[in-house]
Amino acid sequence: MTRIFMAFPAAILLLSFSVSAKAQSLVDGPGSPQVAPHLPQAKPASSAQAAAIVVRPSLTDEQMADLYMARKEYREASQLYKRLADQDPKNAVYLNKLGISLHQQTALSQALKYYERAVKVDPTYADAQNNIGTIFYQRKKYGKAIKAYQKAIAIRDDMPILYSNLAFAYFEDKKYEQAMASFRQALAMDPHLFEHNSSRTGSILQDRTVGDRGRFYFLLAKSFAEAGNLERCLIYLRKAKDEGYKELAAIKMDPSFAAVLKDPAVQEILAPKPADGPQL
Repeated sequence: MTRIFMAFPAAILLLSFSVSAKAQSLVDGPGSPQVAPHLPQAKPASSAQAAAIVVRPSLTDEQMADLYMARKEYREASQLYKRLADQDPKNAVYLNKLGISLHQQTALSQALKYYERAVKVDPTYADAQNNIGTIFYQRKKYGKAIKAYQKAIAIRDDMPILYSNLAFAYFEDKKYEQAMASFRQALAMDPHLFEHNSSRTGSILQDRTVGDRGRFYFLLAKSFAEAGNLERCLIYLRKAKDEGYKELAAIKMDPSFAAVLKDPAVQEILAPKPADGPQL
């Protein structure tokens, strides 16, 4: 299932309450009269000390829907976004947000409909175009996903998430060289892209689960090696080895790894696993 990572404003409701104390009755035994404990007379509070209710301005429907999304109450959010979209059918933001709330409920056909409406209203809306790509990616229609991401990048070429999503679509379509190129571009824009799960508001970061994880980690290691980032290269080489990737030895002849090949940590990863000793 596609993971969606959104940033919505949080609403904080501040209420102060005055609490009255109630004395607990004391019972000496069966039939004994109840005796209330003696409590000192409370002094009347001054006007400055009087309890007050701090009333915050009412939330708009959009703010309330955003709050529902932050709480993962997607059904309630979609109802409010639908009302907003019906009231203002030319508002691409409302249409896109409605699509995301439906996407989170796995209503993919409905989500796609509203993403496409958002793009029709605003052809320069890269977030909605990206989200169309995530629908096709989830449906394993990688060719269509690639075209959608390419359209989004043609609109906005400064969003690492678009290159990342495109790279994953290329990878699953077994177009590994194109995947590498997109990974390199994404990492050049955000070197920590694969260490966090954030995305810009309105744009979906698709599921990063892939089928051939060993090869995927190897390609990431290669991208980091080319960028001169030994630390992350090692992280993903180890992950590739743990996944049983069988072509690790190929890096000895791969110029992309030339700068890191002699590092002791890389040599340790390339060393064959020691054979098990004789059983006692």
